[in-house]
Amino acid sequence: MAGTLESQNLLPPSAGFSVSHQKAELDIDLLAHRLKGKTEIVINPHSKELRSVRLNCRQCEIKRVTANGRACPNYVYEEPYSKATLPWEAGVHQHHMLRKKLETQLKTPPEEELVINFPKSLRIDDIDPFSIEAAAVAGPRSSVGFKDDNLGELQSARTAIEPEHRYTPVTVTIEFATPQIRDGMHFVGWEEDDLRYPHAYTKSFSPLGGACCLFPCVDNSAARCTWEISITSPKTIGDAFNRPQPSVINGVGGLTNGMHKETVKVTADLFQSSISAEDGALELAVICTGDLTDEVDDHTALGKKTSIFSCGIPLSAQQIGFAIGPFEHVDLAEFREGVEDDKLGQNAVPLHGFCLPGRIEEVRNTCLLMAKAIDFFTLEYGSYPFSNYKLCFVDDAFPESIHTGFLTICSNNLLFPADVIEPLERVSRQMVNALASQWMGVSVIPKELSDTWVVVGIASFMTDAFLRKLFGKNDYGYRQKQAADLVVDLDVGRPSIYDTGPLVGLDLFEAEFLELKAPLVLSILDRRFTKTGSASGLSRIISRVFLNAKVGDLANGAISTSYFARTCEKLGHAKLESFFAQWVYGAGCPRFQVTQKFNKKKNVVDLLITQKQSEPSERDLEKDTFMRDVKEEEHGVYAGPLQPAFTGPMTICIHEADGSPYEHLIEIKEAQTRVEILYNTKYKRLKRSKRQKERIATTGGVEYNPDGNDDVLLYCLGDVLQSEEEMQQWQLAEWPKETEDEMNQEAYEWIRVDSNFEWICRTTMSMPGYMFLSQLQQDKDVVAQLESVQFMANQKEHPLISTILLRTLMDTRYFHGIRTTAAAALVKHAKEGDMAWLGLFHLEKAFQHFFCYEASPIPQPNEFSDRAAYLIKCAIPRTIAKVRDGRGRNNEFSDSHYLSTLMEALAEAMASKPPPGQDLDADFSFDENDGDDIRFHNACLEELDRYRRTDEWLPSYHNILSRTALNCTRILSSAGVIDNIPSHLIQYSRDGTADELRISAFSNLFELGLAKNDAVLRWFLFALGTDPSLYFREHAFRLLGRILGSYAIGQPSDSSTAHEQDNLIIEQEDASTETRKADLARRTTVHGALAALKEEVKANEALKHGLWTAITSPVLSLPEMRQLLDICRVLYDQETSMVVKLRYPRYWRCKKVGKGKLHFSTTERIRTQPMPKCVLLPPPAAPPPLPLPLSSGTKIKKEDSGGSESMPPPPPARKPLFKPPKRPSEVEQGSAKPSPARETPAVMAAEGERPKFKIKLKIGPKKELGEGK
Repeated sequence: MAGTLESQNLLPPSAGFSVSHQKAELDIDLLAHRLKGKTEIVINPHSKELRSVRLNCRQCEIKRVTANGRACPNYVYEEPYSKATLPWEAGVHQHHMLRKKLETQLKTPPEEELVINFPKSLRIDDIDPFSIEAAAVAGPRSSVGFKDDNLGELQSARTAIEPEHRYTPVTVTIEFATPQIRDGMHFVGWEEDDLRYPHAYTKSFSPLGGACCLFPCVDNSAARCTWEISITSPKTIGDAFNRPQPSVINGVGGLTNGMHKETVKVTADLFQSSISAEDGALELAVICTGDLTDEVDDHTALGKKTSIFSCGIPLSAQQIGFAIGPFEHVDLAEFREGVEDDKLGQNAVPLHGFCLPGRIEEVRNTCLLMAKAIDFFTLEYGSYPFSNYKLCFVDDAFPESIHTGFLTICSNNLLFPADVIEPLERVSRQMVNALASQWMGVSVIPKELSDTWVVVGIASFMTDAFLRKLFGKNDYGYRQKQAADLVVDLDVGRPSIYDTGPLVGLDLFEAEFLELKAPLVLSILDRRFTKTGSASGLSRIISRVFLNAKVGDLANGAISTSYFARTCEKLGHAKLESFFAQWVYGAGCPRFQVTQKFNKKKNVVDLLITQKQSEPSERDLEKDTFMRDVKEEEHGVYAGPLQPAFTGPMTICIHEADGSPYEHLIEIKEAQTRVEILYNTKYKRLKRSKRQKERIATTGGVEYNPDGNDDVLLYCLGDVLQSEEEMQQWQLAEWPKETEDEMNQEAYEWIRVDSNFEWICRTTMSMPGYMFLSQLQQDKDVVAQLESVQFMANQKEHPLISTILLRTLMDTRYFHGIRTTAAAALVKHAKEGDMAWLGLFHLEKAFQHFFCYEASPIPQPNEFSDRAAYLIKCAIPRTIAKVRDGRGRNNEFSDSHYLSTLMEALAEAMASKPPPGQDLDADFSFDENDGDDIRFHNACLEELDRYRRTDEWLPSYHNILSRTALNCTRILSSAGVIDNIPSHLIQYSRDGTADELRISAFSNLFELGLAKNDAVLRWFLFALGTDPSLYFREHAFRLLGRILGSYAIGQPSDSSTAHEQDNLIIEQEDASTETRKADLARRTTVHGALAALKEEVKANEALKHGLWTAITSPVLSLPEMRQLLDICRVLYDQETSMVVKLRYPRYWRCKKVGKGKLHFSTTERIRTQPMPKCVLLPPPAAPPPLPLPLSSGTKIKKEDSGGSESMPPPPPARKPLFKPPKRPSEVEQGSAKPSPARETPAVMAAEGERPKFKIKLKIGPKKELGEGK
């Protein structure tokens, strides 16, 4: 098994309880982006000892918590968004410190933030399992904490979810408020400069949680229960922008000070003045998961209403969604045909579409097939799991379809009018897949993350089945073959689809790869079932899975890989252990090398089938996938072990000389398989001589009748341009005589390996080219035709190959995908020399034949009623890049996409050679045609700019012409055709510009190398961190990954520049070996690229500041913040440090205010110099008293002991009022200059270290000191 991230179970560890029902009451202030609400959660304990429950809760303020009506004051709540910052001036080097604070919320799944401890007075008792109360408890329940391992998955839901004993339920009630909604909901049109219709909706919830941002819950996809949702919102847009009035008591505002408190943003008044009466009267509709049971006016507030929805089918909190806005309703069930209504009867599902004003017709056109799709799924796979289906179209949504119960929230980017045909197939697939996800993805969920491939694969398989009925088998086979070829290319060094499940949240590529390979695995499984005699194939198994989930045999509606495999074996009557081991638990795809030989003696065809696997090889890194490579390297995503050989049945089809295909079933058991296949047809002459006869007869004007010959007419397609005149006009080539002789000696027309498409593989046949031509012309299977065209495209340029591709392009009976592939392959034959630009001539001739006036190079007006012709018309100019456009005025379809194709083709053609006047010879000789070339060159530039200016006044579909004009500017600037003026692109990156146009502007700026411009980089990172659009931010993250990829991979250095001449690579002599090694390492290894990237960005202060500003932005959600923290972890080393800022000390002033009082105050003067230490020296000794004058009669008494004279004692010395602290001895050795301030009577001495305070002392009697202020 591949070494991947640890497989995580969607079921949380034992929590000791389950949730049977939850009621959420939400009062949403749309203008202020806040809400208040209350939720009631019915908890079913699993034991009497349950004393606390843990719930997910974010960005909320808990007001009150009760359990069965008893207050629970001892709850613990840690709000993660309040911790999403560092309380000091940190930077990118402290990314680990911020990550550590959010560590519990950045895990998958995140830890619970709210812990509710039950009061001691709350008792949990046993209940009678046969009582009415027990029956109520036994209703739909979630699976939080269930022990469902080793019990078998076919057990009933009752056995799986019920604990051994029943206990009285506990109803936990939580009152909360969210002062500012940061995550969980997205608001559009509520800001002053946003002129779109205001609305709001729930976002797509990631594995890191999201539903808990709106209300406390168990935010886990496996925790499912029934719901009742009550949403209070304004009635109309005008009510939403009206400032709510506070209650009035005796004419005074309800606040104690009589002042009206501002309850909403100041911009509400500005909005109210700019909203027209018509827009203000638009009613705000609430579209939510569940059935609308009631809608009443809110009596506590004017202009508000409460919508109540009920959902009796267990869903997780992550599958709850709603939208609020001025939506218009479209009844999509009206597109249901009467026959389908009769078939379905009461099982016909109501279909509802909701859109913003003015887009009803676009919804009708986009959702035209939804009624047919839901009826197809109902008849093929079982009844729809819910009572109705709703589609709501909003702005800025990402992903473009958000799957919730009953409801899919879709992006307005999916809508397209009836005159736009380009997005038909892409949007149809996405819409049908959203519907299929209601069955597999919402109703049925993966049991573990590793089982994600089952859910994704079945939903996509259902989508493909319906689109095959809608678009036909040719379209289905063509896309299946393209997808299989892509999987073979991508599935090298990758983990298996089973191990890819836990990686889906790592990078967008992981989910895309799973969506690509999983349905292909199921499709080849379906073909193997069909071949063994099961008429319904995989459809019967899928319908059984849905039935088991409905009746309760699929515990909690969670499906696992092992359960699916057992169901397939049971209903398919086949052993599938090796199949699942190879295609589900194993990685990679086989590559077959086939050699064949006809044995005339045995009359058999000898086949040698050699199988090998693609081993991971060293490849060059690419900037578009660099961040994905880094993430996989960081998380230890490694390739699965190579399998020795893929085994299983394979169909070999030999088209023999009589025109009949003979199928032979063989078994591949080893890496090398040798088989002998019996030849059935008696040898006959082949069709090549017959074609010669027909061509001769046609040239001579004689009708050729094959009925009178023994030869069998085998060829069908590609037999156009056969006459001698046409061959001369079109410069066509024919097979040489020697090759035709070889054809006549062949015993069979061609051989196909895996003709029933039962393998995801790549097959290389050793057949000669004329056998591939026979396969192209005679095989009706579009996959066989595509294989032949791919073989022709890989051959060396030759007039005969160009002729074959041209005839394929010209034959309108081929599927349009085959014709466009042939047109793209002709560019290889448009070379000078021996080819004499033959491929270019054929492309131009084909375009002139189909789309120009007869015998004229002037294109006809655009007319796109024929979709196949439209695709060919786009493919040829894209290939040759030489056709001028002619805008049609009577075309009922939009030609924006066609004009976009022509604009890019023109820019590519202009960039392929230097501008006229710059490619002069050394002798400075001028061509007489230079003037015409210059005029034509300027006319082309003017034409490109004209479409850009026109799109500003008359916007095209999704501004495709403006986006193409920006791409053309980048192409021409890179080639040096025009000057590189960044301001032309930067003007489209401003706020208020359409998201797709802004993304295109930034992308082209970075392609021109402006990612290293600090101003552009700062502006981009600022937009990434502050733009409110989810769609823009998601694509901005992808652009950031490309920027870092370009930094890491870099450009070829001057010292290691290599030149290629005649397949000989010559490197510059001054390139050192170490430089070349480093350059090679950064281009081929992730470690080398990361080392170069760190060196590149370590001094980029603009990137550091921009990243950290974005991380600390209050706009980003936790998943987005984690992405940026992951980038910082890759780019910058950890520095556990904190910058502490201290204010400079200021000088004090002292003012005598009289009566013995002094007033102290600070000044504006800052002290930056150290102050000398203030040391109080002892006062000088008192001078001896002066001798007293002796008067007559004075006697001096002498003491016997000392013989000294008796004198009065000296007065005591005054003690200082303040004794400064002693300084360390090593500091006291320094010296400092005295302060320039006025000295005090105290003696000053310099002691070295800068003091923290300046102290002024006055020595004197205490009575002289006044009271300081």
